[in-house]
Amino acid sequence: MECRGLLPAIAAACFIGLVVSQTTLAPAVMNTTLVDNVTTVTPTPVILSSTTPGCFAFNTSACLPCAPGSQYDNSTLQCACCPEPGLCLSPDACLPCNKGFYQPRAGQQQCLPCNQGFYTNFTGSPLCYPCPPGSFSINTGGDNCTSCSPGFFSSLQSSTSCTPCALGSFCNSSGCSECQMCPGGTEALQPAAKDCTPCRPGMHKAPRQTMCQICASGFFQIHWGQESCDVCPENYYCPSPDVNPILCPSDAFCPAGSLAPGYCMETFFRKAGDTCELAPVTIALLVIAGGLALLFIILMVLRRRKDTDGELTARTPLLHKERPQGRYYGIPCDAEPVYAGW
Repeated sequence: MECRGLLPAIAAACFIGLVVSQTTLAPAVMNTTLVDNVTTVTPTPVILSSTTPGCFAFNTSACLPCAPGSQYDNSTLQCACCPEPGLCLSPDACLPCNKGFYQPRAGQQQCLPCNQGFYTNFTGSPLCYPCPPGSFSINTGGDNCTSCSPGFFSSLQSSTSCTPCALGSFCNSSGCSECQMCPGGTEALQPAAKDCTPCRPGMHKAPRQTMCQICASGFFQIHWGQESCDVCPENYYCPSPDVNPILCPSDAFCPAGSLAPGYCMETFFRKAGDTCELAPVTIALLVIAGGLALLFIILMVLRRRKDTDGELTARTPLLHKERPQGRYYGIPCDAEPVYAGW
């Protein structure tokens, strides 16, 4: 059996092995078990004979498997006597997994790429790590995560994308795990907003509201970025919510919250304090109207009475007149006729 091509130490061991015994212990084959990303290694001795192909007759009990996070390197194999890949006398025979790759088990021939949303940023990693909130990874075999851009966020681990901020919220930095609501008096009119804009004059927004609201009727607001509107004061009126209150005219009424001045009816009424009163011309007209109405009523009564008397007079000749009791031609009116016998 030839030992050419081996390192001197191994060749010496090989030579001693030939002299001492023709049968030696086989390399310690390792059983690997992955439990919750933790690899446990238990040695399992195997007896090999000198006739096993590819195995030299020397003590190989020092053979160890490639550690988790590494892979078997065929080009630098230094323990050809080991029957399974990954069992090597020298650490040089195992290659660490590159960044973005991992291997949770021992004695494997290849490394595995990290899935989307996961990464590993060092070599020889036995596992991949989830991208933290505020970042994402869309590629497999990633060695880092990309931070969400301003205006976007990711609230969960192992995200593969970022979500734009909703209306009324914003994110003004990279790597946001959540968007913030715009403070009172400001708003975000577009999704994925990086900042908020103040409410315009005539509008307002409370801290918990999403969008700016127009001031209600009778209210005004002439400043930018306000949380509330002011009621139009008494003796002023506010035709528009974005202008200063206008002084009420002297002949008009303007209670608090007025949109326009209120006037008494011209000619017939006039302002008297907080109310309207009848004008002199209106009083005169009412007196005249009352007199005319009374005269009209009197005339109607007299006419009705006259019509009633005329109707009675017209019916009098048609009434039946009773004849007075007496004699007609010497005969009582109530006597019965007598036949004369003619």
